[in-house]
Amino acid sequence: MDKVVHFEISFDDLDRAKDFYGSVFGWSIMDWEMPGGMVYTGIRTVDVDEETYMPKEPGAINGGFAKRSAETPSPVITINVDSIDEAVKKIEAGGGKSLGPKGEVPDMGYYAYFKDSEGNVMGLWENMKKG
Repeated sequence: MDKVVHFEISFDDLDRAKDFYGSVFGWSIMDWEMPGGMVYTGIRTVDVDEETYMPKEPGAINGGFAKRSAETPSPVITINVDSIDEAVKKIEAGGGKSLGPKGEVPDMGYYAYFKDSEGNVMGLWENMKKG
């Protein structure tokens, strides 16, 4: 069974979103430099193991902020899969649609967005195979 492992909250004003979620829920919010000069704003709702960055509490997930766009108009739930390529085949066979090629988060894994059969934008995550 594939599990929900991440979420992204859409924003129009990043500083306002950071202030809101940080002050209302006490979440830890941090910016991470990404390849190509992009900055990703992560959200920690729970402590993580500093080696794996995975939540220490079973069942807990962390997330991030995504600039509201046509691709991500509302919050996105991300599902961990063994293979994004194989998941996309199943998604398309089931009536969904891929929203573009997978991207890479160096030393961590790969991500992609898709629309489900109801038109909801969802995310996929594939852990990078190490070794």
